[in-house]
Amino acid sequence: MTVPEPSPRDAVRAEIREFLSSRRARITPEQAGLPTYGGDRRRVPGLRREETALLVGVSPQYYIRLERGDATGVSESVIDGIAHALRLDDAERAHLLDLFRTAGAPSRAAKRRAPVTDRVRATIRRLVDAMPAVPAVVLNGRLDVLAANALGRALFSPWYDAELPVNNARLVFFDPAATSVFRDWETVANDTVALLRAEAGRAPYDRRLSDLVGELSTRSEDFRVRWAAHDVRIHNTGIKKLHHPVVGDLDLPFESLPVETGSSTNLVTYLPEPGTPTEDALALLASWAASETNTTLDEAANQRRR
Repeated sequence: MTVPEPSPRDAVRAEIREFLSSRRARITPEQAGLPTYGGDRRRVPGLRREETALLVGVSPQYYIRLERGDATGVSESVIDGIAHALRLDDAERAHLLDLFRTAGAPSRAAKRRAPVTDRVRATIRRLVDAMPAVPAVVLNGRLDVLAANALGRALFSPWYDAELPVNNARLVFFDPAATSVFRDWETVANDTVALLRAEAGRAPYDRRLSDLVGELSTRSEDFRVRWAAHDVRIHNTGIKKLHHPVVGDLDLPFESLPVETGSSTNLVTYLPEPGTPTEDALALLASWAASETNTTLDEAANQRRR
């Protein structure tokens, strides 16, 4: 007999339980300022649910209901109390809010939330192409690469040479070359999973996202272990440490900007620090990309003449 898959709402409630349980496990009673006693044999590594309820300022019964995913009518002050008690950062608080919003909303309202898009407006495509000196790509919440300018394609060549979209998470966990392209692969892998986990909280009814997570979990132990940690992250800025086969090592600061309010599709640009070897290497990469483009155009012209 085949066991039916849990509904998206049931999956969200399970995620609330596992997420809050994992956050409680990080904090000891001593860290929370709660008394402990020598004969207290604890079955959990961190805070108990009753202790968390005390810190939040709600009854144990109410907190247990929340942790089970019964989030109907949960107030902003209670969410703030949980965030404070469990020392959630901004990304974790936003993730919890997304989960509570979905768990507490009527099913039809939850399903009406905007799906993750795989289309890019023509104006955004023109904007990306209008930045020839800066690598630029457009990613949706599933980490599908929806658009890239010439220098962006060159930066991640040969991955982005194929017809887009390609998926960055699949590249990170399935392509053996990823560990040499990303000089800090462990950090990239952690960030990739944390971004997908946050997106799963925002878009629990996105079947393509759940299929992607299932595929990654089935095929990659590295992904599966990280997914089980329930970490989430806001990844708007940072430094990508890459090794390019043509120009060598690059330390590229990046900025990730939403293409519209409420969207998880972002325009990501990579801008080297002035006067650094990376700036010189990127200029060399731009020349290489231009020469490759010209060669391709020449070959196409020759083909037309034949």
